[in-house]
Amino acid sequence: MLRGMVFGACLLAGSMAAAQQAETLADIKQDLAVLTVELRNLRSELNTTGSPDLGIRGSALDRIAAIEGELQRVTAKAEELEFRIGRVVQDGSNRIGDLKFRICELEPGCDIGKLGETDPLGGDAVPTAPVAQPATPPATDALPFDGELAISEEADFRSAADALEQGDYAGAELLFAQFRETYPMGPLEPAALVGEGRALEGQGDSREAARRYLSAYSGFPDAAVAPEALWRLGDAIAALGSIDDACITLGEVSVRYPGSDAVSRAEASRQTLGCQ
Repeated sequence: MLRGMVFGACLLAGSMAAAQQAETLADIKQDLAVLTVELRNLRSELNTTGSPDLGIRGSALDRIAAIEGELQRVTAKAEELEFRIGRVVQDGSNRIGDLKFRICELEPGCDIGKLGETDPLGGDAVPTAPVAQPATPPATDALPFDGELAISEEADFRSAADALEQGDYAGAELLFAQFRETYPMGPLEPAALVGEGRALEGQGDSREAARRYLSAYSGFPDAAVAPEALWRLGDAIAALGSIDDACITLGEVSVRYPGSDAVSRAEASRQTLGCQ
């Protein structure tokens, strides 16, 4: 009788263990299926929906306004996708870590303590913003931003600005581009765009310079360098041969930024071009 009870208990324990293992494997398959669907949906976001038609026509101001609106739309869409991608990466990474833990439980001799951290999807960790430190630039060499900056951010910007002032336009272009890549959409982004535009203009590339000035003005209309960006944009348009559009753009400086230092410079440019 006792032997029969022990044998029955062993059978029951074995069947429960098998059921638990089968259920765990089923859960793993389900999680993998869900993760695959999420990644497939994310990949579909990378497919284009056709050729864009921005419809940028009309006068210079109309085209500037249209480009400004399009930049805002694209920026908003990029931020939305960035948020969604971040959620998928975080959720997918957590699921993969959970799967590794559960598979280790099923494998004989697997030490859970040695699994380590799970790498995020994509292979790279999400970059963290540098810790902000108070910036105390000299009063005679103030940055075009009234606030706190990371020490490395200030140093990198000054290096690019120094190269520009020394006439090393190719070096300044590279340093400003690297700065914008290292500190994307930071407080000095509009000033870096203007600096990169000046470096390009110094190398005779007025077209790309105009694009940088337009990005600085349209993307950051309230920035300290926005009046300068609009004035330099007018000059760059004139260098490209569109005198009428340049005159209109230069005339907008006094309308949009009355009292700024760029007003007198824009007016001097208008007189040089013979604007009416």
